[in-house]
Amino acid sequence: MQVRLLTAAAVLGCASLLGGGLASAQSLPGPDNRPAPGNEVPALTPRQAGYRPQVNYQLQCSGCHRVDGEGSRKNDVPRMKDFVGHFLEVEGGREFLVRVPGVSLSGFTDAQLAALMNWMLTSDIAGDSTPTDFQPYSATEVAALRAKPLEQIDATRDVLLQRMRDQQIAVRDGLEDRP
Repeated sequence: MQVRLLTAAAVLGCASLLGGGLASAQSLPGPDNRPAPGNEVPALTPRQAGYRPQVNYQLQCSGCHRVDGEGSRKNDVPRMKDFVGHFLEVEGGREFLVRVPGVSLSGFTDAQLAALMNWMLTSDIAGDSTPTDFQPYSATEVAALRAKPLEQIDATRDVLLQRMRDQQIAVRDGLEDRP
């Protein structure tokens, strides 16, 4: 009998401690909350910060396409490494690169996005896949393209990949065997 009373008292004691802690927990900032030292000025968004295109790639693209552009077959994310520039060799490919939702709907300005695309297509990510006559994107071109985001991403991409195959361009996007 005494063991049961001690066990019940222990359970009630723990419950009151937990309940008391939950009742006093604060989930929203109160009027007296202050930022931690060094955080008095709100952080800038990437759009406001004016980062280099390489940093913007890290912030916007590398989460899915990975730092080196290798993509992830497991997550159905195409490889850009040594391949993405081939889109510039087929009709509709240049437009596609800006109109995909991850690009067209990003928070970057048109100029930042143009700089990011130009950096990516002339960096180690694109490797030798970018044509030698590549014309850099302008902010004006990006603005016009991103105003019309793609709705049929996979269907459009499949058409572009078939155009590559028709031109004897090897499709090495890491998703060659997807259904």
